[in-house]
Amino acid sequence: MGPSPFVRLHQNDNIAVAARHVPLGTSFRFEDSNEFFAREAIDMGHKIALQPIEQGQPIKKFGQTIGFASQPIPAGSWVHVHNVVAGNLSLDYAFCSEVPPEPSLIEGRTFQGYRRQNGKFGTRNYIGIVSTVNCSATTSKYAADKFNQELLAEFPNVDGVVPLIHKGGCAIQYGGEDHQQLTRTLANVARHPNIGAYIVIGLGCETAQASFLMENGGLLQLGNSPSPNQPLVMNIQDQGGVAKTVARAVAQIREMLPEVNRARREAIPVAELMLGLECGGSDGNSGTTANPALGYCSDMLVAHGGTSVLSETPEIYGGEHLLTRRSVTREVGEALLERIRWWIDYTAKFGQRIDINPSVGNKKGGLTTIYEKSLGAIAKGGTSALKGVYLYGEAINQKGFVIMDTPGYDPASVTGLVAGGAHVVCFTTGRGSCYGCKPVPTIKIATNTPMYDRMIDDMDINAGKILDGVPLKEVGREIFEEVIAVASGKKTKSELQGIGDEEFHPWTFGPTT
Repeated sequence: MGPSPFVRLHQNDNIAVAARHVPLGTSFRFEDSNEFFAREAIDMGHKIALQPIEQGQPIKKFGQTIGFASQPIPAGSWVHVHNVVAGNLSLDYAFCSEVPPEPSLIEGRTFQGYRRQNGKFGTRNYIGIVSTVNCSATTSKYAADKFNQELLAEFPNVDGVVPLIHKGGCAIQYGGEDHQQLTRTLANVARHPNIGAYIVIGLGCETAQASFLMENGGLLQLGNSPSPNQPLVMNIQDQGGVAKTVARAVAQIREMLPEVNRARREAIPVAELMLGLECGGSDGNSGTTANPALGYCSDMLVAHGGTSVLSETPEIYGGEHLLTRRSVTREVGEALLERIRWWIDYTAKFGQRIDINPSVGNKKGGLTTIYEKSLGAIAKGGTSALKGVYLYGEAINQKGFVIMDTPGYDPASVTGLVAGGAHVVCFTTGRGSCYGCKPVPTIKIATNTPMYDRMIDDMDINAGKILDGVPLKEVGREIFEEVIAVASGKKTKSELQGIGDEEFHPWTFGPTT
């Protein structure tokens, strides 16, 4: 009969996942099961019932409940949104009950990075233009555009000039939560070790004043600036308009270039690396291939003394009980649950639910409920102990596996990870997200081979080969080595295409008035 075209992820599962397109009538079996027949065609990443499932019974994947049958489902039937509802889960948080032991520290591995004056270490060497408000975004972009590849050719150690522009910065409460969060995000990105120097451009009358950013973001404190001197801060209204502001910004950056270009890569312990974990355009195989392989990489980095950061809190919902069990203290687990409750309340204010996911593309790829999506997404975090939970854009100051509270929207989520200090982002995708982010390189990991082959110019690693029998650990080690190579200067597919100038997106959660 040959190998099964389906993958069963846990012995207690009553469904299996198609590793490829399965035609109607295909017969298959697992080593410990009877023969099955597909009652209908099943697309790659979609689910098939392994036994009759009565209405109201749980659907099991990963050994966990991902939803409930909305009608009787015969064995061999397609299992998806037409016969499954999310329902309500009763979760046992069992705080700290399954905390794994600390791994033996692996020493000696290094990457080639930049050592900064403030004691941090970078993987890229950009000059940043921090825009305080959307009203100064175009001005910031005009200034950055002056420094094309031809102009930068004489400064080979400078990766570019990146405009850190966004759509907010005004019509928010002065000093309120949104203002504080924007300040935290912009300030932490400005002092990110991948930024060799920066300037700040505002309009002048906005709520998110440049002076507020500098003072409350801690950018005026001695030693906090990546530049040897305090950064230039200018407002368009004070400078006399856009053209004059662009001219002054360009002149300042020209003066910065020789100093920033003096940076040289040197051997830095891998323990200094911080890896951001993100998934987007997920499909039914995300939790089978790319995410668990990235989880293996995450565990390897933690074993080397580094930091790995899981994100997207709404896509933890339904699987948070697995993380509270791995929390090193009850306080850490409770901090995660507090963020989950915040999201439930937040979405309710707009007449929505936290479980409005999966997206249209996710469903086409085989994901049925938010629980299924979350359980697969959590796999990116491997098996290491959960050490901490951070607010959006908050600077991460500890080693090991941690979580940052971010939305599920990829640009906003990755921006938070960058502000937290991530040096490299690993982004898994099943449908084919083309995301890139400056000033931090993004490694794209495909969950399936057909998409990897179709989008070869955008995908860095093919985890889909796991479905062909390549051991998951082998792909996990491949991702780990790619992280080190990219941290040392290897260009990702998104970097080779110049992607990343438009993807900076600080998250705004409050009202705009």
